[in-house]
Amino acid sequence: MGRRYRRRPERLIAGEKAMPTRKHRWSAQVTRGSDALDLESEIFKQDDPRRIARSLKRSAERSRRRKASPYRSAMSMLTFYINRAGSNLPAGRRHVLESAKHSLRRLFHREA
Repeated sequence: MGRRYRRRPERLIAGEKAMPTRKHRWSAQVTRGSDALDLESEIFKQDDPRRIARSLKRSAERSRRRKASPYRSAMSMLTFYINRAGSNLPAGRRHVLESAKHSLRRLFHREA
């Protein structure tokens, strides 16, 4: 068996600039233009958890492109948004969005 060599990164010639780095904002793009759900604009900025849940349910049930059940699609989008924000999400917003999860479970009759 021959040795496997790792390819060395190309070195810059003196005076040459590195390629500009591209910022990947795929998660924001998913929220804006999800292939599975057509979301109401700025739905995650609403203050009423029940309104968020109703909107997600409506979007999930109307969608013909989703791969999972309406409940899973709606819950996945909400969880995705919460996780995407991470530690930048203020406690008040997190509380509203977590309450929206509970409302979504109730709307789909999936109470734990």
